[in-house]
Amino acid sequence: MTGEIHDLLGVGIGPFNLGLACLAEPLGLDAVFLDARDGFAWHHGLMFDDATIQVPFLADLVTLADPTSPYSFLSYLKEIGRLYPFYIREDFQPLRAEYDAYCRWASERVGGLRWGREVVDVRREGRGDDDEAPVYRVTAITPEGTETYRTRHLVLGIGTTPWSPIDREPLDGDGAVALHASEYLHRRDELLSLGSVTVVGSGQSAAEIYHDLLSSAGADGPRIDWVTRSPRFFPMEYTKLTLEMTSPEYIDHFHALPADQRDRMLREQRSLYKGINADLVNEIHDLLYRRSVHGLPSGLLAAATTLDGAAREVRGADSPGALRLDLSCADTGRPWTHHTDGLVLATGYSPTPPRFLDGIADEIDRDERGRYRVARDHTVDRAHSTIHVQNAEEHTHGLTAPDLGMGAMRNSIILRSICGREVYPVETSIAFQQFGAPAGGVDPAPPAPAHDSPTARHQEAR
Repeated sequence: MTGEIHDLLGVGIGPFNLGLACLAEPLGLDAVFLDARDGFAWHHGLMFDDATIQVPFLADLVTLADPTSPYSFLSYLKEIGRLYPFYIREDFQPLRAEYDAYCRWASERVGGLRWGREVVDVRREGRGDDDEAPVYRVTAITPEGTETYRTRHLVLGIGTTPWSPIDREPLDGDGAVALHASEYLHRRDELLSLGSVTVVGSGQSAAEIYHDLLSSAGADGPRIDWVTRSPRFFPMEYTKLTLEMTSPEYIDHFHALPADQRDRMLREQRSLYKGINADLVNEIHDLLYRRSVHGLPSGLLAAATTLDGAAREVRGADSPGALRLDLSCADTGRPWTHHTDGLVLATGYSPTPPRFLDGIADEIDRDERGRYRVARDHTVDRAHSTIHVQNAEEHTHGLTAPDLGMGAMRNSIILRSICGREVYPVETSIAFQQFGAPAGGVDPAPPAPAHDSPTARHQEAR
């Protein structure tokens, strides 16, 4: 450990903290970012050849904060000679593999990234040189030994971890395959060698995996089933007025609501960010139709169905499957069982409290349910000034938390807090619609027309 005190230390290098590193670099901040992995990798278990990200290319690491940044997606395309092919393609959404390659390109150029360093402990060291700001001592393990860093600000960008409603590990092996969707492409061939596979889940990942398995199964492949607890196989809502719910005004409105109200609204808003691309829903139906024309089985397709448990079955000559799934109908409450050889749990991800914060647990502000009490500026320390989080604030900021398109705005807010000034302008009013009741309970005065607006020019002409 040296006497050096960093201005900023980020834990985890996913897209959000990578974007923060790119935006922090030209500001002269002493910033360092640590990650246990050997290099950048983004959802390789779901890197289908034709899959795109679900946001436009403008939602890259930096553009919505600084369109002139050398770390933009367009700068990447220009450097590798693919800007014109992307232009001719006329599709705003990059391929998922393309976005991953872009992030790796940025990670190889921006300074301050240190891979192969697993953060295991954070402690408050005391006061800094100015006797006001706290200093945190961060301990990381590397293949060569232990390293210690000191910093005034922490940004936690450790992401989320795979979640499932059951323990899948005891089910995996000895003729059965049970895995989370994040592992899918790494074990796809195992699944296709089985007699039957069941996909459980309701979102885009479940739909992509089901479509891929069904397309690959052919006439001699496994039976492919899909069950979801959602009331239907619903598409993601992507209309423009709905997209205004990612606006700063809506985040302000949502953040100011009571916690119970926010939780209820998030459950009601699932189709806004956990639905399926509408084109893919239609492609799945077309695929099922083509199979039916050729007399191929369609397998089980069941919505409003909850996975309550799973167990191994004793295999025999007439055994219907290596695994027994205990299901229930959400509409009637009636339980039933389903047998399968393979199980893919496309059941999403959840934030996991990092153990390395145990040493400063009493400094973290939490709500009644033990979740981070995240301030509007994404701070979680009790003083709300020095510890920031990325993609751990869905319960306080709403559906924008995991949205790649909101990363640049969040990083602009974090950097404003760290620098004590606004270095990247943060838009505060972009929506046409109003969220919530107006202050004072009366209609707000309509804004005066801009001097160069069509209305103003017309009035001047008269």
